[in-house]
Amino acid sequence: MQDNHFQPNTQFSLFPPAIKNLLIINGLVYVAQFTPITSWILDNYFSLWPIASGNFYPWQLVSYMFMHGNLSHIFFNLFALWMFGLPLEQKWGSSKFLTYYFITGIGAGILQLLVSDAIVIGASGAVYGILLAFGMLYPNRYIYMLFPPIPMKAKYFVLMFGFLELISGVSGLNSGIAHFAHLGGMVFGFALLKLWKVKGEAY
Repeated sequence: MQDNHFQPNTQFSLFPPAIKNLLIINGLVYVAQFTPITSWILDNYFSLWPIASGNFYPWQLVSYMFMHGNLSHIFFNLFALWMFGLPLEQKWGSSKFLTYYFITGIGAGILQLLVSDAIVIGASGAVYGILLAFGMLYPNRYIYMLFPPIPMKAKYFVLMFGFLELISGVSGLNSGIAHFAHLGGMVFGFALLKLWKVKGEAY
């Protein structure tokens, strides 16, 4: 009998290399963001600036993914990266996982640039791409929501979050949150999974 209840491994020694390195790099950049010598450089040259601002550089489509606004921002992004990314990297291997992660993160940044003139930082777009992939590969595995603490199948969990992001983005709710970047990560993730002809579990 196969257990549909997804319980990620909690031993750091078993973390796959791509996720482990992403966690470390994000942590180091976060510390650098609050160091006087490097904070100004990171904010002005490595955040994702609107194209019309005059401060946009192409590398920002990658660098913005490693920057975060506060402790809760980085914690929830990296926790979700670990929780949902762990089975993906174990299934795909590190190279394919990183390819997916960066394509969805860059795609998230591109969509955000097209619809918003706000400065953006954070791994959320790529993380939403990871969440989508988890939902498509393991649609019937249960995720335990914290608020309220009830189990929900991954496919419904992903649909719910995608719908909420769409409504929030269109209506302008929760200003200061890059809803279209989140949607961009999911859209590019869906397209890439279809290109790769990835199939999910049937059970």
